[in-house]
Amino acid sequence: MRVCVIGAGLSGLAVGHALKERGISFVCLEKAPDVGGIWRQPGAGERGPGYRTLHLNTAKQLTGYADFPMPDSYPLYPRHSQVAAYLRSFAEWAGLLDHVELRTEVVSVRQDADGPWTVVSRGADGAQVSRRFEQVVVASGHHNEPALPDPLPAGADSFAGTILHSLDYRDGGDFAGRRVVVVGLGASAVDIAADLSRHAKRTLLSVRRGLHVVPKQLFGMSVDEIAEAPWWNEMSFDERRRWVEQALLVARGRLSDYGLPEPDHPVFSSATTLSDEILSRIRHGAVTPKPAIASFDGDRVVFTDGSSEPADAVVYCTGFHMTFPFLPAGCPVSADGSVELYRRVVPADRPGLYFVGLVRPVGAITRLVEAQAEWVARLVDGAAVLPAAEEMREEIGTYLTGIVQRYGRTEGASIQVDVGPYLAEFRESLPV
Repeated sequence: MRVCVIGAGLSGLAVGHALKERGISFVCLEKAPDVGGIWRQPGAGERGPGYRTLHLNTAKQLTGYADFPMPDSYPLYPRHSQVAAYLRSFAEWAGLLDHVELRTEVVSVRQDADGPWTVVSRGADGAQVSRRFEQVVVASGHHNEPALPDPLPAGADSFAGTILHSLDYRDGGDFAGRRVVVVGLGASAVDIAADLSRHAKRTLLSVRRGLHVVPKQLFGMSVDEIAEAPWWNEMSFDERRRWVEQALLVARGRLSDYGLPEPDHPVFSSATTLSDEILSRIRHGAVTPKPAIASFDGDRVVFTDGSSEPADAVVYCTGFHMTFPFLPAGCPVSADGSVELYRRVVPADRPGLYFVGLVRPVGAITRLVEAQAEWVARLVDGAAVLPAAEEMREEIGTYLTGIVQRYGRTEGASIQVDVGPYLAEFRESLPV
């Protein structure tokens, strides 16, 4: 077998389709019982980020695959179950299911001295299998290892309530009549707080640092449609920033008017949070903003402003560590937390290893994943060629320098990309 693809979510299926289209033999290993990645609702006893109210934040026409659009019957922002069904129907349409081994977890990936890769996997029966491949494509995402404050605030060990991560959150109905603190201001935090506010007795949103909260639509257009519009990409970076800042003032005003901290950075200097709902829930009194948690005291949560509230549960929506335990240490995440990949796909010193979907765009990810997958397929069959390792390392260094200048040294910043410029990087390598 020539290629091993790890993961059968949106990215892994895109890779499978690109490989199959070029007649390249491959197998796709997926540890879950079905394809769909984070969009598949976890079954009993499974951990996973697919909570029941999860919806797309990006428009269906840009999130669906180019060759296989989402159904016309779907809303603009489909719910997770619809996306999961769509991904399975894509796998069926593309003839990928015969290539996917479900309930198969990758244990290790190591490069042999003579070049190929040895992949050790474990099936549902616990038996391990070792196989050799010419190439390996990692498309398993990075929503596996929850990131919690380390250490947790003082008193956490004796807190009378429950402390959990968003990875273990399923449904607001599980917290009916309870008092819940949600920690964070990212996508999952605002989704979960809004969901809880319809079931919980009281919902608090604890925010340490202000982020730019952006409606899913501005001037009647989905923001990811704006990100791909020609007029948008003709503007300079500074012009785009000014346009968004003015649009946000019109659409929602200042975040401090909602009791949230103002961001300490301009737009596009950190990840943004897309939400049509959280500011409305705050204005309706259903969600109450609070500052960071200072400590726990019995059944109470104490905040940095000195106030405290009784709570039955605290849900930390504080993201995930980018870990790939089946890969050698330092690949692709370096000691300082930066992801070091040429074109955000190729580790310069590990020929035959690729990463697809390990990017965080301002907009929909699918077109980027498809471009990465097509490029990787062309590299595998020799239609495209990588530059020398030194040239790849130079590109990685230049990119990361720009990231630090724009975002600072924050975990996860090294996978940020802008849709238009990033796609342009692949045009010279892809067929017209």
